[in-house]
Amino acid sequence: MRAVFQQELAEVQDRLVEISELVLDSIRDATTAFNSADVALADKVIAADPTIDELAVELDELSIEILYRQNPVARDLRIVVSALRMSASLERMGDLARHIAQLTRRRYPDHVAPESLRDTFTQMAAEDIHIAELLDQLLRTQDVELADKLIQGDDAVDALHAGVFDAVLSPDWQGEAEQTVDVTLASRFFERFGDHAASIAKKVQYLATGDWVPDDSSV
Repeated sequence: MRAVFQQELAEVQDRLVEISELVLDSIRDATTAFNSADVALADKVIAADPTIDELAVELDELSIEILYRQNPVARDLRIVVSALRMSASLERMGDLARHIAQLTRRRYPDHVAPESLRDTFTQMAAEDIHIAELLDQLLRTQDVELADKLIQGDDAVDALHAGVFDAVLSPDWQGEAEQTVDVTLASRFFERFGDHAASIAKKVQYLATGDWVPDDSSV
């Protein structure tokens, strides 16, 4: 029975990695679509999101089944419960990539971001992609050094997000109401993507070290 349980835990990890790979693909495509006003690529992201949702549900069902049949305790229990929470964060990250793509589609053929903020959003996109790459490696390896790098990347996205808010609140801002709303939403989607990845990283750190870092992100 113990061997079967360990196989099931390995399957949980494999499924987390599978979802993280799809999330990485989605954020790459969504940010490319956003920065280039590529509506076909945006549609691809939107169409792919239900697959992420379905895989997250299947992982949750597997985790609940393990809890019911195996009655894990101590660290094994924390692994399964953490998998449920990580699954929720990964699913939300897929949703955020979809939201970015939907904004791109709505503003097409125009760009969501005005010229004055293009560089900022290009930097945010690069940081989110790097965060997603680190997250995929982290879930594969459980290397806590990767978790530290990921959290630093999230801090960089937070700083860029604050810069967007400073820009739209500036007296020099020339955007109309609709563009102001879209830019603010887009920045929030980029920022929340990083927050969810950092939340997962902190859970992996906890599982590896036993030291809990408070998670101040909100859903």
